[in-house]
Amino acid sequence: MLKKVFGSAVFGVEATTVTVEVNTDSGVGYHLVGLPDNAIKESNFRIAAALQNNGYRIPGKKIIINMSPADLRKEGSAYDLTLAIGILASSSQIKADDLERYLIMGELSLDGTLQPIKGALPIAVKAREEGFKGFILPKENAKEAAIVDNLEVYGIENIKQVINFFDKGEPLEQTIINTREEFEKNLNYPEFDFCDVRGQESIKRCMEIAAAGGHNIILIGPPGAGKTMLAKRLPSILPPMTLHEALETTKIHSVVGRTKDTGLMAQRPFRSPHHTISNVALVGGGSYPQPGEISLSHNGVLFLDELPEFKREVLEVMRQPLEDREVTISRAKFTVTYPSSFMLVASMNPSPGGYFNDPNAPVTSSPAEMQRYLSKISGPLLDRIDIHIEVTPVPFDKLSDDRKGETSVEIRKRVTEARDIQTKRFADSDTVHYNAQMNTKQIRNYCVLDDASKQLLKTAMERLNLSARAYDRILKVSRTIADLEGAEAINGSHISEAIQYRSMDREGWLG
Repeated sequence: MLKKVFGSAVFGVEATTVTVEVNTDSGVGYHLVGLPDNAIKESNFRIAAALQNNGYRIPGKKIIINMSPADLRKEGSAYDLTLAIGILASSSQIKADDLERYLIMGELSLDGTLQPIKGALPIAVKAREEGFKGFILPKENAKEAAIVDNLEVYGIENIKQVINFFDKGEPLEQTIINTREEFEKNLNYPEFDFCDVRGQESIKRCMEIAAAGGHNIILIGPPGAGKTMLAKRLPSILPPMTLHEALETTKIHSVVGRTKDTGLMAQRPFRSPHHTISNVALVGGGSYPQPGEISLSHNGVLFLDELPEFKREVLEVMRQPLEDREVTISRAKFTVTYPSSFMLVASMNPSPGGYFNDPNAPVTSSPAEMQRYLSKISGPLLDRIDIHIEVTPVPFDKLSDDRKGETSVEIRKRVTEARDIQTKRFADSDTVHYNAQMNTKQIRNYCVLDDASKQLLKTAMERLNLSARAYDRILKVSRTIADLEGAEAINGSHISEAIQYRSMDREGWLG
């Protein structure tokens, strides 16, 4: 007897429906075809034990299971429940009249309890698109899948519940979530606050500009100057995610199984990988591509502490994603694209010893060591970082000052107002939402300079020997500074402030 059950395979951040055809016939044998990986091939042992421990069995007949489309690679243990229900229905151990109206996924333990799966949100989106009535999956993933409306989502703990649902008509408890309510409930802010930072007013100003325009930023200064402390507080002043951004971000984290029990992500991601990271772990990849750190920080912040300690080839692979805001991973048989629109925040010491340019500290690094240290960061990568700022140690009188600084809430209010201006400006564009994303045409339209500002920028370009890309970056940053002031046009003060934030282009750094 032939029965069809439906599961799903995730590629990139999109799902593809998999039809599991189970045919039971006279004879002996268990044949699983349709490009399954080892985890799926081993599933018959898990299924056999789970069924036996719940009063059922794999029949002693010839069972042929085809996972269609047969040329699409299937991987992972999430098909256990799909295969088990298919075997029971095909061998007439249960009635399953409504089987084809549901998409079923879940990994089985030997006692029949279900373990969580990866990619529940993209699978639920695809199930709704293809007109399935409901989605049956492990309870830990139910909140995440229930974000999708017009789809009945049933979170279950044991295979027995699914068997009784199809065979005896026992109802399953539907997971219902009000997406907007859930989003607003999770919308709190990180514990780190800018009011904890003593002094560093110019750096706070830089952080505010970076947050307002979504600009990449690099902090350069000696050990203990507060670079990491400032970077960790950046998410606290970023504007809250929109519902669309939250769905996009949750989808990526769902693919790697990081959203169990959390439902919709409302916090902007803050990723801080160690400098020993490989280029595949950073941009994504592997034989069956998974998203890397740059995609996991989509709509959030990627913080690279001690930038020159990262391998040069690891930093170079970021150049294209920084520009295109997506990363495409190609394999012989397929290509996947992951979004990667993130804010890059990097920090570094000015020299291997850490105290170059500090008049009170001895110079412990030779010129050759300095050159080797700084050459890890290429010119093209620095060009893609809009704001370079030097962080100096805080003097004792400011450290011991009891007065509290401006809070993150106050800064975030100004940042959100500036972002609102940008949202209106780019309302007609699907891909550009804030100043850092502007393309050349939009820069020409929205960053118009008067003659005095043009002359000022021309002088800076010639003196600092800036590239065309650095020119565009200065215009983008000056547009953000104008937005923070609520100014319609860019003036000379905006341009001169933006030029100050190109420290690494000046003589004495990489020259």
